[in-house]
This record gives sequence, structure tokens and C-alpha cells, in this order.
Amino acid sequence: MINKKILYTSLLAIFATAIIGCDSDDDDDPVFKDMTLSVEGLPQLGSFATYEGWLLDGNDYTSIGKFTIDNSGDVDGGTFSIDEELLQNATDFVVTIEPSPDPAVQPTETQILSGTFIGNSATLNYENEAAIGTGFSTAIGKYILSTPTNGEETDELSGVWWLEPTGPSASLILPDLSEGWIYEGWALINGTPVSTGKFTKANEADMGNPYSGTLAGPDFPGEDFLRNAPAGLSFPTSLEGATIVISVEPNPDNDSAPFVIKPLSGEVPEQAAPGVLYNMTNNDNSINISGEATR
Repeated sequence: MINKKILYTSLLAIFATAIIGCDSDDDDDPVFKDMTLSVEGLPQLGSFATYEGWLLDGNDYTSIGKFTIDNSGDVDGGTFSIDEELLQNATDFVVTIEPSPDPAVQPTETQILSGTFIGNSATLNYENEAAIGTGFSTAIGKYILSTPTNGEETDELSGVWWLEPTGPSASLILPDLSEGWIYEGWALINGTPVSTGKFTKANEADMGNPYSGTLAGPDFPGEDFLRNAPAGLSFPTSLEGATIVISVEPNPDNDSAPFVIKPLSGEVPEQAAPGVLYNMTNNDNSINISGEATR
């Protein structure tokens, strides 16, 4: 015969053990906490790239997820639910530009904003070493109009070069950029941005010359607009009235327009002359890219 008292006691013990086991499992479950991210000045990237936020603990990066910028310039869905322990252990926060689609689980080197947590917030800026790594208050630029790649003194107003003609020598003074960023020259011709090429050093030739003539150009950034004109433009042309720009670009970059960071720009005079050095304006004070991460 079954002893009901013993059976009842055994069932109580099993039930209690199950409850304790469930409580233990619950204690191991992660606790999530909201983190908010706000930014200012970040452009929309289009369909081939996206932003991603990262918590940094020592040398370990943990993604909080990808995000886009809405039409108001804000983070689209600026609140992220994150493991509380992971969030509290983070020392820094970083925003990167990632390709889309993005198969990698580690961040690219194209880090645009970063900041250190002080208490529960991190002020983010692009000058930090973990981002672009510099401001541009010391940037200086001058350019000339010339077309050295056609070998003739014709269409001289159809090319722009960043060089001092006596020497010649470099006419750009630019700070070094962190990995993942590169300089690019531009001419806005009748409102259409046309690249003069990407470069890292002011005293070396840039990385492209699709519009130049058949001769080699100087060993400085620049371009002659003599052939292969983009749709809507005709080469040779006159750069009188055009806007000349030096931008800072994500690298790699497949956008056909300048990125939002434009340290130097200048308007070509309506009555321009070839071979004359024209000054560019420093735009450091108008570069307004920042953010804040709050945990």
C-alpha cells in the first residue's frame, strides 16, 4: 500500500526544487536597459551605407545595432535596449559608417563620432582619435586654373590644380586623417559636383584623372576637365563662377557628391586668369557634427 504521507512529502520536495531551479534560471537572465543616442549634422547615407553604434570596453567592440538618419536629421529610432552589465562596463561609444549589406561583425575603420563615458553620458565628436582624429582650423588652401595635360596653352580655365606654380610646391596644408578617411577635391560646375580625385598627401598626385588630357599631370592634386564630361556638362569648359572644394570622405566611398565635411572651399572669380593663385576659405567653424550617448 502507498504511504500517502510519504508521497505527499516527496511531491512537495520536488515542487520546491523546481521553484528554486526556476528562480536560479531567472537570476541568470540578462537585464536590459535603454540607451539613447542623439546626433547633429550627420547626413543621410543612401542605400549603400548605414551607420552603426558600438560600445567599447578596452579593445572590445560590441554593436548596439545599425541606424539611419531621418528627414529631420535625428537618429531613426534613437533608443536601444542593451544588456545592462555590458552597457555599464563600456568606457566609450563609437559611431561608424558601414557598407550595406554588411557581412562583418567588427566595425569598419570609418569611425565618424566617438566619445568617452563620463558617468552615464558620452559626448561624441569627430575630432577624437577614435573618429576622424582632427579638426580643421589649421587647414589652408590655394589653387590655380591651368590645363597642363593638354600640352598647349589652350582651355587654361578648364582645369584646377592645388600647387604653387613657382617651384612648383604644394599649396594645401591639411592635417593627417585617421584610417578610413581620405581627402577629395571637387569643382561644382553649373551646380554639378565633379571630382578632381582622392588623395592623402598634398605633395603627391591624386588617385584619378578621368577627365584630363593625354599628358601626365603635375605631382599634386588636381584635374583638367578636357574630355569624358559627365551627363549635362560639356568639356572643355570654363571654371569661372564655379565652386572649388576640398572635402573629407569616407574610405571606401561610392557617393558622387562631396561628403558633409568640407574644410576648404572657394569661388572662382567671374573674371579669372590662368596660373594665378586663388585663396580658399577655411570652413572649420561651420563643420557641426556631434552627438551624445546616454545610458
